[in-house]
Amino acid sequence: MQHPDDRAAPDGPGGHERPAGSGEPASESVGAAPQRAAQTSAENPWPLRRLSENLKAHIERAPATWVEGQLIEVKAHRGNVYMTMRDLEDDVSLPVNAWRNVAAGLSPGVQPGARVVAQVKPNFWLKGGRLSMTVNAMRPVGVGDLLARVEMLRRALDEEGLLDPARKQPVPVLPGCIGLVTGRDSDAKKDVLRNTRLRWPAAAFEVREVAVQGPDAPRQVVEALAELDALAHVDVIVIARGGGALEEVVLPFSDERLVRAVAAAQTPVVSAIGHEADRPVLDDVADLRASTPTDAAKRIVPDAAQESAGLADARLRLAAAVERRVRQEADGIAQLRSRPVMLAPHRMVEERADELAAWVERSRRGLGHRLEREADAVDSLLARVRSLSPQQTLDRGYAVVRQGAEVVRDAEQVGPEDELDVLVAHGRIAATVTGTTTPPPSKETP
Repeated sequence: MQHPDDRAAPDGPGGHERPAGSGEPASESVGAAPQRAAQTSAENPWPLRRLSENLKAHIERAPATWVEGQLIEVKAHRGNVYMTMRDLEDDVSLPVNAWRNVAAGLSPGVQPGARVVAQVKPNFWLKGGRLSMTVNAMRPVGVGDLLARVEMLRRALDEEGLLDPARKQPVPVLPGCIGLVTGRDSDAKKDVLRNTRLRWPAAAFEVREVAVQGPDAPRQVVEALAELDALAHVDVIVIARGGGALEEVVLPFSDERLVRAVAAAQTPVVSAIGHEADRPVLDDVADLRASTPTDAAKRIVPDAAQESAGLADARLRLAAAVERRVRQEADGIAQLRSRPVMLAPHRMVEERADELAAWVERSRRGLGHRLEREADAVDSLLARVRSLSPQQTLDRGYAVVRQGAEVVRDAEQVGPEDELDVLVAHGRIAATVTGTTTPPPSKETP
């Protein structure tokens, strides 16, 4: 932006118009004008000059500040340099001016596209009511400074544990779908796709093309990573970029927002940035580091030809093992059949049959003898029982005389004409008492 009046441009940042005194508005007669902005009204307003003077005093009290950004526009006019700086991460830009005394000392590296740090101070042009940022000092950020910042970030992440190998997720042996974040129509994209499908023709991809260099690259990579991480069918995500200048390869992929997004991803992430010598922080945070995009293709899918050859070799070894086992078992069976017991297996049965027959015969003889002895014992007991039975007594000629239900044991129990029932060995006799005889009493032995 060109200064509103080049003829009045001062030699330095302190040469602009300033209000008298210690930054308060000039003490001209203002009548009954309010002292504070909050006290103004439609009936009692401030003069425009007073507002401008107060703004100038307030703005120019701000201290000089060091800021970092990328130069997107640089124009020189009459010894002054008018530039536009852009934020390294967000879409925010700011015009800055370097007056002649400062512009003369600017480094040759201060040119469009350069990453710079500058000390700026706000300045308000009273007559035109315009705000500008005056550059007191500016220098490009060297690669060494940037790499030092990268190492500081690496150490900080290591202290947080984000570089710990224990937290890394395993990459699936055969992913169903591969997410690929890479440059638009880049060689890295072609390398990954071609070499992956050469190894595994059925490989499926979800490709997101983004900027892989420049200040907007980290943001675009983070957005693509988040989009792929949200897809359930994506099993692994590859972030790939080909080789290039150190600041183009290492710096964008050492951005803190990007590496923290990779650390927080639920899907395993493979870093395939640049060449073997390139080492962005992304390599340390990712779940797997590939030295190149081509190496990433080798690391994420198996080689179908090698797997087929391995299967064929496994089949051969399995067939040989089965054949060897069959031969061993056949030899074992042959040895078993050569044993005597297997040559005449009926001999054992016959021997046991003879033994069984002998035991059966012995059992029969023993049982017969025992039955004979028990039969004799039964006959003896039967004879004894019979000898003691009343029938035997009757058979010897005795009789049982009853009078009614009572057995007559004494002649005095009956009298003449009593009816008696006489039980003999074979039958009964009905009798009538005609007389009784009582034997004399026996003499007792003294």
